[in-house]
Amino acid sequence: MRGRAPSNRNLLPRAAGKPTPTDDDPFATHYHAELGLVFRTVWVRGLRPGGALAVLVFICGTGRCGSTLVTEILARHPEVGFVSNADDKLSLLDPTGRWNNALFRRTGPRDPSLVPFKSRRRLLEVGRLRFAPSEGWEILKRQVSPMFCNTYRDLVADDLNPWLEQRLRRFFERRIAAQRKSVFVHHLTGWPRAGLLQAVFPQARFVHVIRDGRAVANSWLQMPWWNGYEGPGRWDDFGPLPERYMAEWQRSGESFVVLAGLAWKLRMDAFERARAAVPSDQWVDLRLEEVLADPRPQFEALLEFAGLDWTREFEAGFARYRFHPGRSFRRDLSPANLARLERILGGHLRTYGYKLSEPDAAVTIPP
Repeated sequence: MRGRAPSNRNLLPRAAGKPTPTDDDPFATHYHAELGLVFRTVWVRGLRPGGALAVLVFICGTGRCGSTLVTEILARHPEVGFVSNADDKLSLLDPTGRWNNALFRRTGPRDPSLVPFKSRRRLLEVGRLRFAPSEGWEILKRQVSPMFCNTYRDLVADDLNPWLEQRLRRFFERRIAAQRKSVFVHHLTGWPRAGLLQAVFPQARFVHVIRDGRAVANSWLQMPWWNGYEGPGRWDDFGPLPERYMAEWQRSGESFVVLAGLAWKLRMDAFERARAAVPSDQWVDLRLEEVLADPRPQFEALLEFAGLDWTREFEAGFARYRFHPGRSFRRDLSPANLARLERILGGHLRTYGYKLSEPDAAVTIPP
């Protein structure tokens, strides 16, 4: 895990120079009144010793990277709040999730073979009905903006306008006040969005969960929602390929395996830019492979980063998990396609500490 733990500072002050809600916007007027209630609730009830506000932690990744596992284990801590899948499904009722932590700590771990609900392969699946942390895309679309959820590129500080800041602050601050936990964790996949979020919450902390790009590409290719088979001009959420990546794809004979690898590179490029926009003590990289190989020290460091202790309750939740490496991309990809993938991902893989396969003389790849 790369990075260093920040001090426990107030996480939710308004960024310097940011405008306040105005009375000429009905939404802003409602928000302004609500915001006063939120801050009074937070300070009077004392979410942390000494009256400090909750620590806000975003757990981010490309998708199919293990960030769900990391989020769910961290949410086993009794001092962690989050948006739940029930909050997301019942978004019209505007739940704030006061009992999310208590309910989740009474449920079992997620079956790692389950894909997202919309991508399920059968009508009924064992283990599908459960209560757990959620990315909350539906409730975020409704209460913040579809822009935050569905965009062809990363969101950065320049994308922030007063109305969007107001909605983001209201979304998280209401739930922090209702749940009354020391730490509030939110899970996000796809683009990092860290530049935008850091502009709203200047002391938010970010955990970037990294997985071997060959494994991510292999997993994407098998997902029902992956539409890269229609070409980069029609895929969702990844945006246009930069010219140099388009040239790599065309040189590969427009290989779909290579295209999935290029999608991973696009996302990782965005995460590198996002990381540069966040103070170094508020960002850590966490490799999934290290979590699976030796989970305890990784979560000890993660708890320290979030300002949490390893409690008896967290130990009980942590002990419910069994860690294993999962299905290998080497079993799913042909030698030729694996070689193509490593050719275009080699530089990125080495940057994140991944070793390439030994060359196979029996495999011939066109130049």
